[in-house]
Amino acid sequence: MAEERGGNPMRRPRIEKVTVNISVGKSGEPLQKAMQVLEQVTGHKPCLRKARKTVRDFQIQKGEPIACMVTLRGPDTEAFLKRVFETVSNRLPSSSFDGRGNFALGIKEHIELPGVRYDPRLGIFGMDVCVSMAKPGYHVGRRRRARSKVGARQILTDEEAQGFIAERFGVEVTEAS
Repeated sequence: MAEERGGNPMRRPRIEKVTVNISVGKSGEPLQKAMQVLEQVTGHKPCLRKARKTVRDFQIQKGEPIACMVTLRGPDTEAFLKRVFETVSNRLPSSSFDGRGNFALGIKEHIELPGVRYDPRLGIFGMDVCVSMAKPGYHVGRRRRARSKVGARQILTDEEAQGFIAERFGVEVTEAS
C-alpha cells in the first residue's frame, strides 16, 4: 500500500472523526442515563438529538429529544477505536464500508468495552459507532469559499480504507457472506 501512494503525504488516509450515537427513542430518565453512559465511555459531553417527525405508534413527537451523540476528533479517536475493535474481536465485515472509505459498526452492550463496568443504576445501552475517513485535501469540496471538486485520485476507496484499518489497528476485514 505504501508503494501505491509513493510516500506522498496527501495520499495517506486518515480518520477525520468518530461519531458515537445512542438512540433511546424517548426523552426523560432513560435519555439522561444514556447520556451518562456515553460520557463515561467516551470522556466527552454528549449532545441531544431531536426527533425529525412525529410517530404516533411509538409516541414520539417532532422536536422531542430521543437520542444523544458524541463526535471524537484527533488523538481521542484512535484510543477509542482500539477499544471498540477489541469488542468486535478485531474483525470487521467488508459490508460495513460505504464505498467512500467510511464505515460503521454497532455495539450491542456498552459493558463489552474494555474498562467499562456495569452500573445497575444506569442499565445497559447499545451504541452505533460511525467512522469518517478521508485523505488530506477533502476540504476543498466542503469549504464555503472557492469550493471545488475533489480530484478522482484524492477520493478514498474502500480498499485503501480497509488497508489503513488493517495496518493501523490490526483489524481483519472479512468478506461479507
